[in-house]
Amino acid sequence: MINNRSILALIPARSGSKGLPGKNTKLLCGKPLISWTIDHAKKSKYLNDIIVSTDCEKIADISKKYGAYVPFLRPKELATDDAKAIDVMIHAIDYLEKQGRLYDLVMYLQPTSPLRGPEDIDSAIESLFLSNAQVVVGVCEAEYPSYAMNTLPPDRCMKHFLKPELINKNRQDFPIEYRINGAIYLAYSKYLKLRGILFGEETYAYIMPRQRSVDIDNEMDFKFAEFILNSR
Repeated sequence: MINNRSILALIPARSGSKGLPGKNTKLLCGKPLISWTIDHAKKSKYLNDIIVSTDCEKIADISKKYGAYVPFLRPKELATDDAKAIDVMIHAIDYLEKQGRLYDLVMYLQPTSPLRGPEDIDSAIESLFLSNAQVVVGVCEAEYPSYAMNTLPPDRCMKHFLKPELINKNRQDFPIEYRINGAIYLAYSKYLKLRGILFGEETYAYIMPRQRSVDIDNEMDFKFAEFILNSR
């Protein structure tokens, strides 16, 4: 059933990054960050094509070198801090459809998740077909429980930081919580265009281990990913 579906890997890589400037081309263990995601997508059993959506010629050139297609440069309005993933996905779908290239599904693979492997890509695709999902999103167990988080008043007093019923309870007394890890977003193209959302009743989680869920946003994240890769 999977093999009868055409699946596009879409890798978004804009040039602007405030947390870690130039991170998509920054060398991670000797290779540009974006190349790790391209390599993993190439090793997938199910992905048909790998396309990079970028506004940057340098990123485009590196992406082509590592085997991805770059059929367009992303419009500037979709390469800002405020640009939404769903809009980047629909832009790519529409562009490719005008070229006569139709895909049943789109897998959105952010290059900031270099520890996500081809096994995650394929398992996420398989999980979609084993459920009634229209969308599958990667998650992992949360590092910190939500009950231990709150805002602080100007004087930093913690009198109301914890709810009364939570005081003196151990972490193991609470259910496991998960967070979106940013590594995988998989959706039917028609659903994206019709609904314009990634999260709804037909969205299901693909659970990944925390050690493959690093999402690089700053120098510390980058160093941590480098440490894990070197440890392997």
